Parts: sequence; structure tokens; C-alpha cells
Amino acid sequence: MPSTSNIAAPLVSVITVNYNNSRVTEELLVSIGRISYTHLEVIVVDNASAEDPTAALQALMPTVRVIRSDKNLGFAGGNNLGIKAAKGDFLFLVNNDTEFTEGLIEGLVEVFREHADAGVVSPKFHYFFHPGTIEYAGYNEVDRLTGRNSMVGCHEPDNGQYDQLSATNYAHGGGMMISRRALEEVGLMPEVYFLYYEEFDWCEMFKRKGYKIYYQYKSLLYHKESMTTGKNSPLKTYYLTRNRILFMRRNVQLPSRMVFLLNFSFFTIPKNTLVFILKREKVHLKAFWNGIFWHLRHLKNSKEVCVA
Repeated sequence: MPSTSNIAAPLVSVITVNYNNSRVTEELLVSIGRISYTHLEVIVVDNASAEDPTAALQALMPTVRVIRSDKNLGFAGGNNLGIKAAKGDFLFLVNNDTEFTEGLIEGLVEVFREHADAGVVSPKFHYFFHPGTIEYAGYNEVDRLTGRNSMVGCHEPDNGQYDQLSATNYAHGGGMMISRRALEEVGLMPEVYFLYYEEFDWCEMFKRKGYKIYYQYKSLLYHKESMTTGKNSPLKTYYLTRNRILFMRRNVQLPSRMVFLLNFSFFTIPKNTLVFILKREKVHLKAFWNGIFWHLRHLKNSKEVCVA
């Protein structure tokens, strides 16, 4: 484990996952190069892209470490591969479709320095293509009836209304800093999700160990939003459906879990099926039902789907 004696500027491992989108990843690296915090190691995990991005990325940032996976490990698996290689006292997992701002790293590290119970910290998010508009200033709790939740401040103009450090329910998967100390106690991100909801589940794992999730308003990250999966892709429909149910199965005790399953079966399934039919979105309809069928094939309380 690296020394934490350099309190003023601890080593921070920045980890991002690339999948067939090296141009966006290059823009992220350029933004990292503009900030004044330099005690960083930058790791790019390439999730089996069609073309090897190593040369292009190292041309922009010679010190970047590119780890090539021979298969697509998904969001959690890709990040876990980077986590295993990281040497930092703190690890900042960040989407490749984001851009850094000055003071981002310092603000996140400050929370760990001042709050011993901090396990994960996320910055404020603004939409990159809508300057001054908030995407994330914390998360509301996942609703036990619907399995859905919402981001605090989403789509609001930023007038400083969320400029206070606060504990929140979940970190934003697009940018979350973890302390190595907490990570070694909690463990890696659950890979059963592959894409979507894994950061919520991981936050629940941290909370069960007594750690808090924090939102740091002093740190700002710009997000280009859904550059990899697309804003309305069948892949997104499949994993959001599958993992919404999976999260509830893993994290909600009876009888609340049964109430969710009844609501999903008798309200959500008929409603979404009708909507996809009326919109003639056959591909999304198939993806939605495939997400449900995954659970019918995993009815037993296996290690992957049982309540943690």
C-alpha cells in the first residue's frame, strides 16, 4: 500500500474506461493535463475496442498507462481492472465522457481529510453541452416501490443553491473518488451488473460497512452524458430493466422487495410494453423483456442475486 505521509498532495489514481471512443477519451486526457494538481497516475482501461487506442492516448499524455482487456468487461469489470493496477492513496473513477476543472481533485481529497467516515465522494456535475446547468448535486434514495431514483438539482440552473458539503445516498458513477482504506475493507465493484446500477449497489456496500457517501460542491466535473451507450439505445433499455430488478433483489429486504416485484409485474411491465408497442419500438420492447427474462433464469437466490 502506498504511503499516505504526503498529506498535502496524496497520490490519486485516475481510472477511466474506454470502449470504441478514443476521441472522447483523448479530450478527457487533455482536460486532465490542464489542471494544476500533478500528483496523479492516469490509467485508461480499454474494454476490447476494435482498435488499440494506446498510441494515440500516449501521444497526448506520455505517462498514461493503458490496460487492454481482451474482452468487454462492462463498466464495473473495466473499472475493477484499473483498480487492481492502481497505486494511489485515493482512486478517482471517472467516465471518459467527462472533462476536469481546476480544483476538482483538491476538493474531493479535502472531504477524506476532514471526514473520517467518508468512503466515496462525488463532485458536482454540470452538463458539458449546457454550461451552468446542474446534472448532479447528490442522489435521492432509490424508491422501494418503483426501484427508481433521481438526482438532486438535475436540470436546474446552478445559482449556488446546492453549495454545501453533504452526505448523500449514492455517488455518481461518472465520477467518484474512493479511499484505499475503505476500498480494502469493502471490496471491488459488483461485476454482475455489467452496466448501470453497479455504483448504487457499491455505495450500499460501503454504507453497510459504516462509511458515508458525500457530495462535494467545491469540485466540478463536466459530463457529456451517454456518449458510449447512446441516450436511447436498446442496450441501455436492457441493462436498466435487468439491473433495476437486480438492485432491489440484492439490497431490499422482505416485505418491501415483494411489494416492488408486485408493482413491477402488474404496473411497470404492462405500461412499458404498451408504450413500446404504441411507439413501434420493437427493438426496445425485446430488450425490455430480455431484461426481465434474465431474472426468470436466475430465480434461485444465488450468490450473485441474493440480498447482500
